[in-house]
Amino acid sequence: MSRTSDFKQKEVINITDGRRLGFVCDVEVNLEEGSIEAIIIPGGGRLFGILGKDNEFIIPWENVKKIGEDIILVDVDERYIRKHFDV
Repeated sequence: MSRTSDFKQKEVINITDGRRLGFVCDVEVNLEEGSIEAIIIPGGGRLFGILGKDNEFIIPWENVKKIGEDIILVDVDERYIRKHFDV
């Protein structure tokens, strides 16, 4: 059993290409079903991560393959990651 706050301390790595995607900043939860829908990883900032955000990557929960002590392994083709852009 894990807390959602525990996810923020884990780095996400895509097993499709070995790329480090970043650290979890949030999770989407379905309150009606009591289940996690997706993990959210922040996009890079425009200026040293300080001024603004480019986007967030939203990775569906079914793409999470393994949760380890320090790392979350996901299997995603980056073209199919939902992106949320701040306007």
